[in-house]
Amino acid sequence: MQAVSAGLLAGFVGFASSFAVVLQGLVAVGASPAQAASGLMALSVAMGLAGILLSLRLRLPISVAWSTPGAALLAATAAPAGGFAEAVGAFLACGVLLTVAGLWKPLGRAVAAIPAPLANAMLAGILFVLCLAPVRAVAEQPAAGLAIVLAWAVVARINRLLAVPAAVAVAVGVIAAGAPLPSAGWMPQPEFVLPGFSLAAMTGIALPLFIVTMASQNIPGLAVLSANGYRPEAGPLFTTTGLFSVAGALFGAHAVNLAAITAALCAGEGAGPDPARRWLAAVVAGAVYVVFGLLAGAVTAFVAAAPPVLIQAVAGLALLGPFGGAMLGAVHAPQGREAALVCFVVTASGVAFLGIGGAFWGLLAGGAMMALARWRA
Repeated sequence: MQAVSAGLLAGFVGFASSFAVVLQGLVAVGASPAQAASGLMALSVAMGLAGILLSLRLRLPISVAWSTPGAALLAATAAPAGGFAEAVGAFLACGVLLTVAGLWKPLGRAVAAIPAPLANAMLAGILFVLCLAPVRAVAEQPAAGLAIVLAWAVVARINRLLAVPAAVAVAVGVIAAGAPLPSAGWMPQPEFVLPGFSLAAMTGIALPLFIVTMASQNIPGLAVLSANGYRPEAGPLFTTTGLFSVAGALFGAHAVNLAAITAALCAGEGAGPDPARRWLAAVVAGAVYVVFGLLAGAVTAFVAAAPPVLIQAVAGLALLGPFGGAMLGAVHAPQGREAALVCFVVTASGVAFLGIGGAFWGLLAGGAMMALARWRA
């Protein structure tokens, strides 16, 4: 029962804490409401099935999640010139890179070799604009915005894991008072999107999406498993999540990967005293994701009827923790701090050049500063 309850909690927290970020990201790169619902469903089903498959096959608590930093990247990126089709092409390319990272070890090692301050600074720059949303919500809709923020702050003092779900519950109540709950279309229709490809989408979406997914999700996910005594071979995990990402991309899903926060719920002592049986928690969490995915139509319709600033506020609260961790990782060590700050500022600016987003240029600028500092030394 401990494993089952831990899996139920992990599935609920994993979905409720960041689905708003995912929807914001898909809409920002050109998805229609139907395509966003399809993408949310594809992500939920893909990560649920991938987690179930890996956990049953390896008898280890392998938790799989969507790429929340990747969704935040999309939310801070302008829609490609070719619309959502080019974004889907970038999702497909990212899935291929994730698969190759598992099959070809040099690529995985190359991503792991990106200096941690730069990887964290790029992630912090991506998250910064979204983390301002709660402030904007309080300024634009004081009563609703304050209710959401206060719910998050109060519950965080009791149980930090439930803070964002509490904010979601309050937001749902506030929105429902002014917008009716959807009465039909709870299960969305899968929307196949024929991918388009462009250099701007590859460099502005696919490459940064791959880097943040590997550096901010897959590598920390392995670390959480290792800290709890589980040391699976990384290659098959990356390959499996990459293949599920490729399949989901054709229906609007940006990327799935190893989980970090929910992995701690499923792999820790809270999932039972016997480490050999905690894999059941990850299986239950995967089943919860699949169920939520089948209800993605209702979730998307409800969010579409809501004031955007309130949904953005919930997303911003969900990303405060990752933003703080990324900033700390970026400036903690004196060496490379200046380069990390340059990377953060350029990324956070959101300035696109040659059709390529700020995340790529931030990483490039920070890398150039770091190389210059080492050359001078």
